[in-house]
Amino acid sequence: MLTNENVTIPSLKDLTDDNITENTIIVNNQTSDPRLKYIFNRLVTHLHDFARETRLSTDEWMSAIMFLTQCGQICSSTRQEFILLSDVLGLSCLVDVMNHPKPPNATNGTVLGPFHTQDAHEFKIGDSICSSGKGETCLVRCTVRDTSGIPIEGVSVDIWETDDTGHYDTQYDDRTGPDCRGILKSNKNGKIWFKAIRPVPYPIPHDGPVGKLLDKLGRHPYRPSHMHFMFHKPGYDALVTSLYLKGDPYETTDAVFGVKSSLICELQKVSNSNITSEYGVDIDDWLLDYDFVLVSDQEAKKLKIQNAEKALNNLGLNPIMVNGLPVASLD
Repeated sequence: MLTNENVTIPSLKDLTDDNITENTIIVNNQTSDPRLKYIFNRLVTHLHDFARETRLSTDEWMSAIMFLTQCGQICSSTRQEFILLSDVLGLSCLVDVMNHPKPPNATNGTVLGPFHTQDAHEFKIGDSICSSGKGETCLVRCTVRDTSGIPIEGVSVDIWETDDTGHYDTQYDDRTGPDCRGILKSNKNGKIWFKAIRPVPYPIPHDGPVGKLLDKLGRHPYRPSHMHFMFHKPGYDALVTSLYLKGDPYETTDAVFGVKSSLICELQKVSNSNITSEYGVDIDDWLLDYDFVLVSDQEAKKLKIQNAEKALNNLGLNPIMVNGLPVASLD
């Protein structure tokens, strides 16, 4: 036995399937970071239990390693296969729900997806975020309020969507800049409006390892028609969400588990001459209206702590909580 500060390190030989887990945890406990210690304790416990419960074979283990290797090899500055993997396993949805809890009157979040970029241009209210010829014009009118119903001015609203072929701009080899994406700021009444295109359903990239996995699982790769939104303003919990079109054929079978009933919207035709003159659209263009409600940082933090304590108690765990996250005791 060796002793490193408060950790007694076992002799790391002659390990078996009965004692490998506890000894791995002891060795990892040398870290002085209580959060890292807790994460790796639970990670090792669950990974080892998974291997035991499935009696994981050497061939299966190597196949998993090669699968993850292929995910890394296909990643690029415009393609994130690991986000895609997280999405199709439902992990992205789970992490978002835990980290951005909402009171009943707030707008639900959903998955970020792998197609957000950092190069979107800023637009003025009323502009089109899509170049011409990308699809059927859709006027989008939104309000941004807090949970008390008060409009929020100066919220940065990042929007992105595919063109009418179901492709994001980053999926084109000849991309010269951002398209079908943009950033606007809410006005003093908490409002933004802009021109985009009518969203369409599309498949997630399925020519790589994640797509092959879906095929083996007998799953389709399609997402329902939607438009992405991301909201940022100091003092408010960041909101990543999407609006989904009612009646889409993939509304209930989204490949990345992103659809929530409160985010399903019904498109209408403009059909009003007052709207055409005020917003500079045609009477046959599409219209999408939605009111977003943001949660303050303080509200979100309180909910996060309450939810974490409740969930961990239900699991029979009673760790120390710091800022809403469980940590291991280093005593």
